[in-house]
Amino acid sequence: MNKPILFPAIDLKAGECVRLKLGDMDQATVYNTNPGAQAKEFEDQGFEYLHVVDLDGAFAGEAVNGSAVETILKSTSNPVQLGGGIRTLAHIENWLSKGLARVILGTIAVRDPDLVREACRKFPNQVAVGIDAKGGKVAVEGWAETSQLTVIDMAARFEDAGAAAIIYTDIDRDGVLTGINWDSTLELARSTSIPVIASGGLASMDDIKRMIDADAQILEGAISGRALYDGRINSDEALSLLQDV
Repeated sequence: MNKPILFPAIDLKAGECVRLKLGDMDQATVYNTNPGAQAKEFEDQGFEYLHVVDLDGAFAGEAVNGSAVETILKSTSNPVQLGGGIRTLAHIENWLSKGLARVILGTIAVRDPDLVREACRKFPNQVAVGIDAKGGKVAVEGWAETSQLTVIDMAARFEDAGAAAIIYTDIDRDGVLTGINWDSTLELARSTSIPVIASGGLASMDDIKRMIDADAQILEGAISGRALYDGRINSDEALSLLQDV
């Protein structure tokens, strides 16, 4: 079993690093006006991967914070995964050509699963599926709409597609520091052979310690945003704990 990865998150809104509360664009806290500097800071702290979301792009259906993402890519040598507004094969090809490690497909995975399967074939190990859930049902269009699809049904659609990972976000916990929804996250991970990354709600070192429990090591890792920015997680301590798995 590989050591769990802690992915620091950079969420982009109007070119700035922000965190939302419960996925609400009107409840955004700005943490850094320089995304490139933030990416470099995470690398200097010892993180080995970076999770980036173009929040404006998720609503617009196309890249909005493209220049900020390119600045991030130039500022860090860490692999970067990006979600938000990536809806076509051309979008995917464009981003991967700029040096992204992988793209995250969310809304389009609900709307056009065949496109996701084609992307997985065309770009092996570089396409992840983003599953954002509200009340156990999959949400789309920047979390503005909820579908009737359950999280586990959604994952099953891509079981044999070759997806690199599933990023599972519990919107009800996102940005409110209430802890990861371990029950639903681990239920999802047990239901699929695709590696699952937990997102939404990571609140404290308790969640980091939970990541290294035997049953949680089925996960590829977890994403942290607000808890890192607010200093609720000590990066040195967290990375040291995960290193020992």
